[in-house]
Amino acid sequence: MQRYSCVMSQSFAALVLFTCTAKLLAAPPVSALPGSAQITVLYDAFGKTPVMQKDWGYSALIEYDGKRILFDTGNNPGILEQNAKAKGVDLSKLDFAVVSHRHGDHIGGLPYLLKVNPTVKIYAPKESFGVFGADLPSTFYRKDPSLAQEQRYYDGNPPELMRFGSAWPAANFQLIDKNTQLAPDIHLITLVSDKPGTLELRELSLAINTPEGIVIVVGCSHPGVDKIVAAAATINPRIRLVAGGFHLVVTSDADIEKIVTALHDTFKVEYVAPGHCTGEPAFAALRKAFGDRYLYAGLGTTFELPHTPK
Repeated sequence: MQRYSCVMSQSFAALVLFTCTAKLLAAPPVSALPGSAQITVLYDAFGKTPVMQKDWGYSALIEYDGKRILFDTGNNPGILEQNAKAKGVDLSKLDFAVVSHRHGDHIGGLPYLLKVNPTVKIYAPKESFGVFGADLPSTFYRKDPSLAQEQRYYDGNPPELMRFGSAWPAANFQLIDKNTQLAPDIHLITLVSDKPGTLELRELSLAINTPEGIVIVVGCSHPGVDKIVAAAATINPRIRLVAGGFHLVVTSDADIEKIVTALHDTFKVEYVAPGHCTGEPAFAALRKAFGDRYLYAGLGTTFELPHTPK
């Protein structure tokens, strides 16, 4: 099992240096130290950990100052179960979960999560008639009082608020339609895709405001990873790390370079840990641009991001 241990050091002049050294460890249960942040990749299609099964999808466990957060659930409940157990991750012990968007490779593992943790609070994007449930005021539809009662919705007396079902009716979904602070320094960013094929898809990203800058975890970046970073920069302009799927898997080399330049030069992102739908050509382009500030994020990798506790 490969684990990356990332050590923070600070000089008298307050120059913070970030060094990452790879070392092989045994397989103890994953647990963050007090006052630290760490990210463990539980689901992806590439990696070096043979006891974990590769599959297309994404899931990561984020731990920050004692909070345990599951971000996405991958594509298949059985594979999520196998991979979580292989890493010693107990998904019955979470503070909450986040589902970035409705695509199957991010929600497919929900049955396993709900089996072991049926009451866990799950933050999900609010969409009209979405798979996570929704509600709308009954004023959303036009009415015609000239019709006979039997031809009118709810006999002409609809409820003030109409609630719509979820694919997981017993789940504790908390639907998010605006940027939201969940806990001190822990934020959800919500954006809507304007890209062909995912038009109007709402997606959540996790932003953790550490003393060294914002750590952003993205699911698929359908609205654009550059737009997500721009939104996170309104919380803190120093972008420490962006991890997850950058959605460049079918993007042209020219457009990949535009995104890489935006992350590296415009937003001054310090570290990237791309995975999932980032795409192999984008892995190569990001590695070239970021050098030793490119962190390998394959299946089973754990990033430890120590910081100075408040």
